[in-house]
Amino acid sequence: MKKFIFFLFVAAFMIFAAGCGFDNGSEDATSDNEDTTSENDTNNENSESEGDTSGEKVINLTQTADIPTLDSAHAHDGIAFTVLNNVNEGLYRGNENHNPELAMAEDHQISEDGTVHTFTLRDAQWSNGDPVTAHDFEYSWKRIFEVVGHYNVMFETAGIENASAIIDGEKSPDELGVVAEDDKTLVVTLEGPNALFTQLLTFPVFLPQNQAFVEEMGDGYGVEAENILFNGPFVLDSWQHDQGWTYKKNPNYWDADAVNVDEINVNVVKETSTGVNLWETEAVDRILLSSAYVDEFQSDESFNTEVRPSIVFMRFNHNLEQFQNANIRQAIDMAIDKKGLTDTILNNGSVPLYSLVPYEFSYSPDEEKDFRELNGEFNQGSVEEAQELWEEGLSEIGSDGFEVALTVADDENHVKSAEYLKNQLETNLPGLTLEIKTVPFEARLEQEKAVEYDMVVSTWGPDYSDPMTYIDMWVTDGPANRMDYSDETFDQLVADAKVETDAATRYQLMLDAEKQLLDEMHIAPLYQRADSLLTRTNIKGLVRHPAAPEYEYKWIDVE
Repeated sequence: MKKFIFFLFVAAFMIFAAGCGFDNGSEDATSDNEDTTSENDTNNENSESEGDTSGEKVINLTQTADIPTLDSAHAHDGIAFTVLNNVNEGLYRGNENHNPELAMAEDHQISEDGTVHTFTLRDAQWSNGDPVTAHDFEYSWKRIFEVVGHYNVMFETAGIENASAIIDGEKSPDELGVVAEDDKTLVVTLEGPNALFTQLLTFPVFLPQNQAFVEEMGDGYGVEAENILFNGPFVLDSWQHDQGWTYKKNPNYWDADAVNVDEINVNVVKETSTGVNLWETEAVDRILLSSAYVDEFQSDESFNTEVRPSIVFMRFNHNLEQFQNANIRQAIDMAIDKKGLTDTILNNGSVPLYSLVPYEFSYSPDEEKDFRELNGEFNQGSVEEAQELWEEGLSEIGSDGFEVALTVADDENHVKSAEYLKNQLETNLPGLTLEIKTVPFEARLEQEKAVEYDMVVSTWGPDYSDPMTYIDMWVTDGPANRMDYSDETFDQLVADAKVETDAATRYQLMLDAEKQLLDEMHIAPLYQRADSLLTRTNIKGLVRHPAAPEYEYKWIDVE
């Protein structure tokens, strides 16, 4: 807490000096995986502020938005996923090589037919001293169906018995295929063998919860640092909304010897200029750069670019007449110079995207070809072709043009991108007027969920390393659909892929599903994200997973 207060003083001074608010230029990510980037180390064992304990290893990170919630049943963004991953722990955790390894479970036995998984829990305790038990897992997993959490679909993806029927309202949450046989034994029954099951267990929706504590907190559970229990590498020592939060090493964590740092402070910083000022005064160790700063720092030894399997795209509200028209959707997508967006506006290594599944994310099981190589790119064409589609679409709806709003999160990159999109679309599509609406990240998520927008710039990062993490977003009434798109053919392709046991056939079904979605451009892909970053060379061991949860601080260190 002491360094956090010191940092806020420094940050406040920087805001005053710069005459602007906070933003480090990062974008929202993962499940809508909000980007959890920007780390800094203001103080390590060789530097301390008043009141510090000599020798403590302290790292200060930055983030562009507050944590929406720390209730794992309701979390659906990358910021919350990263925090939950570092203060809690499930049966498995992603390791430094991004592979699942046993965590709260010390043993995992699988039946011969691959449907019954028996986990033996290790000795571990919550931050209030209660033991972590198998009952905590059973309670948490069933609770997500009772509260209709955003990610209950992950249990269906994992193939857990009765998950689909519970989602469809045909069975009750009590019938989910998970049972605590005793305090140390958890038995999970699947509807069939599932190759993704172990990998999925690293996702925050599968974390345990202490029933007595959750019920004691009521509606306040997960909204303050004191309203959540911890069983992971760190505890959340403080959380000042819209300002930041502080992790402290958890001395009672079963693998505490592997945790290298004593404290991590995360401060909400929204503007790149402020982040750069803090970097140059050595108040931060890791910041995201917007395009305006890439050329300035490109030769710095601390500079690097990370291309990510995360996509940025526009959703169309399918309840609006104009966006029920395929020609209009195709025209809007085709009228955008996506290379100009990535190379000129972003200038951070991001690449134009003409698909749903990103490049170099997934390879076919038989030929080991990139999903993108097999399915190609969609809806590429000239401005003239876009205008022809536009005129045809307007004729079909009996209109000379219309005005719509484009909703974006209020971080720097998204605002600049929205201004570019407005110019592109109004210039290239006569009769289209675009109003930009900027809102805080949390508000953007809420408006998406309620489908209370015309068009919205959205992001998605993978929840697991399989194309289905992008594809099953769009099933009818799915929690990630958020645009009221519905297509029986698409739904059937996804349903068939989820039960198909032949790997090559399953892969083809996913290829076909992407084609079904994008042949008429039900979304408008914009770009595959990359980050231009500055990271102090003495920061080691920061693990960034390709799928959610994105960041692991368990092994981070300061040299």
